[in-house]
Formats: sequence, structure tokens, C-alpha cells
Amino acid sequence: MSAVAKAVLWHKETGDDVRCDLCAFRCSIKPDHVGVCQIRKNIGGELFSLNYHAVTSWHTDPVEKKPLFHFLPGSRIFSLACAGCNFRCSFCQNWEISQAPREFHAVQGRSVPPEAMVQAAIEDRCQSMAYTYTEPTIFMEYAFDCAKLAAARGLKNVFVSNGFMTIEAIEYVRPYLHAINVDLKAFTDEYYRVAAKAMLAPVLDTLRYLVHKTDIWTEITTLIVPGANDSEDELTQLATFIARELKPSVPWHVSRFHPDYKMTDKPATPETTIRRAVEIGLAAGLRYVYAGNLWAGDDTESTRCHSCRRTLIERRGYTIRATHLVEGNKCPACGTELAGVF
Repeated sequence: MSAVAKAVLWHKETGDDVRCDLCAFRCSIKPDHVGVCQIRKNIGGELFSLNYHAVTSWHTDPVEKKPLFHFLPGSRIFSLACAGCNFRCSFCQNWEISQAPREFHAVQGRSVPPEAMVQAAIEDRCQSMAYTYTEPTIFMEYAFDCAKLAAARGLKNVFVSNGFMTIEAIEYVRPYLHAINVDLKAFTDEYYRVAAKAMLAPVLDTLRYLVHKTDIWTEITTLIVPGANDSEDELTQLATFIARELKPSVPWHVSRFHPDYKMTDKPATPETTIRRAVEIGLAAGLRYVYAGNLWAGDDTESTRCHSCRRTLIERRGYTIRATHLVEGNKCPACGTELAGVF
């Protein structure tokens, strides 16, 4: 089965040039050239995806690993990815597959029909499928086909995304997408330009649209890098954006950086920085803020009632040790509803 497939979300321009409408780069692509992602190619005046069926990874995870703490907590999720990304993050932990077209000049992966992927998820007792590890927007054709089949068989679908997609892309997958975790990497355009070779504004636009214009459950992750995006002022601005321009009920995961790929000159984020970020998020008015990659052995990843602070879901790492909800999603102490999908 060929890895090349007709692309979605593009239009013709002058002559045989085409413009991709999938992500916020909106690349204008000449014949025999590829876009920023290195995955979408103009072949004879039409746009094609080079990674359809080129599946690099698949694995069953706890849904908390995405991380999603308010979407079917404690359930199993089937995670998969195809090669390629529209970002070039210097600290990417999955760079061998996300940057494969640039680093290895090849789109590697196995040919696995969407039907086989969905069947594998069902056989592994998963309640949902995640398009993750690399940017799912870049393998939209394959993700869409899997998601449509999964939804028909009773599974939910999740994107783990950098948020650099167009509104057209959101609307295209929206009928089959139930949840998303968006990496809001920082709150300065300079950080995005230097670290990811991208821009901040489109990510903020995506988040506004997701939260206010769709019913797709949304959580946000920020990887805190020492000396790059860890100032109290920036973290306060970012948390305030979530609380005021999105919703206070949007969960924020502040995650600890570990050196990787091309960013090995920085140390791991101090534990004190992560704990301070949690405090900043709560002070900004966020109801649910979590410390990620800390492995502190305490309750930094547990979910509390935002009203009375009763612990509702006890976590250690990706494991739920106890749940204290009543009537599906209510606090047993004060009756306040816990936001999310349960």
C-alpha cells in the first residue's frame, strides 16, 4: 500500500502552485517541492501527503500520560503516530520520528490500514485513540480515517497537538474529535521563533476557538525550560490568558524539562520552579493545575475540588489510586461538579 495519498485542505494558486490550508504556515508550494513540514508535496499541481500509512509508533497508554486528567480518567488509550512535524523544537523528545524527514531525509514507517489500528485498540480494551508523539495535523489524512472508524465503533478520539492548526483543520476533524491536549510552549513570540521556528499567535487563536467554539474537551501543557520560559512574569501572563481568555476550568499541566535532542546544554527544571508554576496558576484563578514529570511521590498530580479543595482523584504518576466522586463527577463534600468528560 502506497504511503502517498491525496492531501486534504489545500487549494490551487497560479499555474501549478498550490497552497496548503492545514496548518498556520499556509505554505505556498511549487511543483516537486514540499511544505515546511516536509510531508506535503506538490506533485503535478496537486497536493499529496507522503506519510499516509507510514506509521512509526503505536502503543497502549493510560490516558493520563497524554496528559489528560479530566477525560475518561483511569482509562486506556491507544496511541499512534506517523513521521513528520511542522515544528522544529530543539528539545523534542520524539525527534527521531518527528524530525525524520529533515534528519534522515526519509519518511519511515509501516503500512497499517486504519481498520487494523482501530481493531488493535478495541482488542487492547481501549476506550479511545490518541494521535500523538508527532503532530497529528501533519498526518491528518490517516488520523481522520482512523478517527472516523473509531467513532463508529464507540471509541473516542484525542489529538496531542502543538496547536498550530487552521480553523479549517479543526472543523474538518471536529465531528470525530472528542478531546485535545495543546502544547502552549511559552507566552512570547521570540521563544516560538527560536525554539520551534514558529509563532505564538496562531496557537492562541486555536485555543480560543477550541474552548469557545467547539465542544472538544481541551487541556494545556507547558514544558518549562530553565532560563527560557520560566520567569514568574511570563508564567503569570500565560496562566492569566488561560483563566481569562479561555476558561478557569481548563486544566494546565506544567511539565519538567529534561535535556534532549539539540538542547542538552540546559539542566533539568528545578522542582521548585515547577511547584512555583503550580502556585502561579492557582493564583491566576485556574481551578486545576498539575505538576508533570516531577515524580515527587506526593499529591501534585491529584485532582481537587476547586470549591472546597477536597481530593477527588488521587494520582501517583499515571496511576489513579482512588476516586472519590459521587454521581459521576461531583464532590462528595460540597456537591460541586468536576469539569471534564467522565
